[in-house]
Amino acid sequence: MGHQARKQEQEQEELSLQIPLLTPYKMGKFQLSHRVVLAPLTRQRSFDNVPQPHAILYYSQRTTKGGLLITEATGVSDTAQGYPYTPAIWTKEQVEAWKPIVDAVHAKKGGIFFCQIWHVGRVSNQGFQPNGQAPISSTAKPLTPQIRSNGVDVAEFSPPRQLQTDEIPQVVDDFRLAARNAMEAGFDGVEIHGAHGYLIEQFLKDQVNDRVDKYGGSLENRGRFALEIVEAVVNEIGADKVGIRLSPFADFMEAGDSNPKALGLYMVESLNKYGILYCHMVEPRMRNVLEKCACPDKLLPMRKAFNGTFISAGGFDREDGIRAVAQNHTDLVAYGRLFLANPDLPRRFELDAPLNEYHRETFYSPEPVIGYTDYPFLETDA
Repeated sequence: MGHQARKQEQEQEELSLQIPLLTPYKMGKFQLSHRVVLAPLTRQRSFDNVPQPHAILYYSQRTTKGGLLITEATGVSDTAQGYPYTPAIWTKEQVEAWKPIVDAVHAKKGGIFFCQIWHVGRVSNQGFQPNGQAPISSTAKPLTPQIRSNGVDVAEFSPPRQLQTDEIPQVVDDFRLAARNAMEAGFDGVEIHGAHGYLIEQFLKDQVNDRVDKYGGSLENRGRFALEIVEAVVNEIGADKVGIRLSPFADFMEAGDSNPKALGLYMVESLNKYGILYCHMVEPRMRNVLEKCACPDKLLPMRKAFNGTFISAGGFDREDGIRAVAQNHTDLVAYGRLFLANPDLPRRFELDAPLNEYHRETFYSPEPVIGYTDYPFLETDA
């Protein structure tokens, strides 16, 4: 490296240190070079639930030295599916397909890569289920049809089957095995998807959970399923490799709660007992894709109560992220749509450069390039 290049790099590092969002951070054993996280983003480009080679470029484009990336939601079993072309990690074929993607992230400046493991529960229909069976859930209450993100198509959901008490350990074990598979694929850790109205949240939220066994009723009972999964995954791969995503204030997929603050506090205080690496929470204002976050004050009690790294998500822009870190409202900020459309987002934040506009119509598509890997980088970094 020449003198001028070294000088430019030093100047860039000094500039980054002036921006709280771009300062280094130690997350457990992982040394992050900045606090901008790639949020888990479903892209529906994994045919037959198998990650495809085009994902190598997609994830490696968004990799920076010491940057944290979280995969799109990844199914833990053949009952976990509810959307077309989403990836999974319960078979050997799926594990092998993830390996070159993980390798590419690690090879490019040492990115840190976590796999989000997921079960949709009742957010499904019989067409996605083995042998055309009913989707499983905490409840038998059906989910009403939902307008898809394109504003035109309607998603239909089959009436779910309430899991019997003695069936729940098998679902917990599916998460454990998925975590083991993620480590075999080379991931640095896993994020348990406990948000957005999917299976875990169907147990957590009292708007959905109508059980009368030990998994229903009180906060302790409604949180039992999530915490059993956390315990199983921690025992399998180690607490230093485990995160969880929660959205206590959201009401996605008709999964609201009568006291979200109490639920959020109960969960983070319970999670402390397992010593997990991070808790990733969604801002209360982020109820749908059109709303932007306001301020993270409602998450402050959870942020203060949690002993590990705290990640905030929910419509942040550059200024919101800088403010949240500067005011110690969070440790890291996860970006979704902005990172989707700007593969060099941390660099653009560093320079306060203009951002590419995202194209909603290409968010969910089997197209392997358009709206996926064709968003341009800054010309200076081309």
